Amino acid sequence: MAQQRGVNSLQFNQDQSCFCCAMETGVRIYNVEPLMEKGHLDHEQVGSVALCSMLHRSNLLAVVGGGVNPRFSEISVLIWDDARDSREPKDKLVLEFTFTKPVLAVRMRIIIVLKNRIYVYTFPDNPVKLFEFDTRDNPKGLCDLCPSLEKQLLVFPGHKCGSLQLVDLSNTKPGTSSAPFTINAHQSEIACVALNQTGSVAASASRKGTLIRLFDTNTRDKLVELRRGTDPATLYCINFSHDSSFLCASSDKGTVHIFALKDTKLNRRSALARVGKVGPVIGQYVDSQWSLASFTVPAECACICAFGKNTSKSVNSVIAICVDGTFHKYVFTPDGNCNREAFDVYLDICDDDDF
Repeated sequence: MAQQRGVNSLQFNQDQSCFCCAMETGVRIYNVEPLMEKGHLDHEQVGSVALCSMLHRSNLLAVVGGGVNPRFSEISVLIWDDARDSREPKDKLVLEFTFTKPVLAVRMRIIIVLKNRIYVYTFPDNPVKLFEFDTRDNPKGLCDLCPSLEKQLLVFPGHKCGSLQLVDLSNTKPGTSSAPFTINAHQSEIACVALNQTGSVAASASRKGTLIRLFDTNTRDKLVELRRGTDPATLYCINFSHDSSFLCASSDKGTVHIFALKDTKLNRRSALARVGKVGPVIGQYVDSQWSLASFTVPAECACICAFGKNTSKSVNSVIAICVDGTFHKYVFTPDGNCNREAFDVYLDICDDDDF
């Protein structure tokens, strides 16, 4: 994620009600709606930070050092418990996981991603390594973990180029090397991946970035193909709405696209779709579904996106949070109207409460 204004990475918590900001100056935690800073860890406490992940809305944070002046190593994940009553930073570091290679991603509960391996631990009580999975080169640390406690599904790039591996952690015996099941999603390398709230659907995009494909995680069947555009792009984020009625995606084109999933007739289609029979290559283009609505954020500025609280059945909202410190909220309707409701600079917001 491209660094601007000292922001090294951004990540939502499990229900997208908060987000954490890993910075050259430490860590900041924000509530999404209403937007407010809920706490921070300053540079004296944690140094410059490359990655940060939070567990729901708790005081537990996973921190990975990085940037210009790190206090902690890039090969270690440290668990910070800010609820501990102590002014000494060392007393708030309750756990440490150390590896031989840099940590590229962390998901709380705890999933730790290295370039060619993924580790799964029990958490928060008495952490024990449950699983480890070998992967093909995964330089972006791609993975997603279903937020549902009922289905602990993990998805990450498969060994074959363009494939996804899925593992149901709740049905896999700890300590075993149970083979994940595979979905052949794309012809080129995976660039972005996401699971819906129930773990029933996986979404992915390749490095080409023109298409987002959705798959049933039980049958492995392709459900729908969504077209972001025709020009190649780098996708930063894919997210489902809480009821899986919609999907949003952000890219380096500076556009956040919104697609309908429950009622796909709401999505736009190519005008050629009305022509009738066309060739196989053009047919693939014609059959794709284009976004219901879209809005712009600063071009080539990495951002994460998620769905906000619904104000009514007919009005939904999408939040985009960018590494340049800006916060965008747009509301959209089923007929494709999309308008900005809020804009702010979250880095300029002061602390609201103790973290």
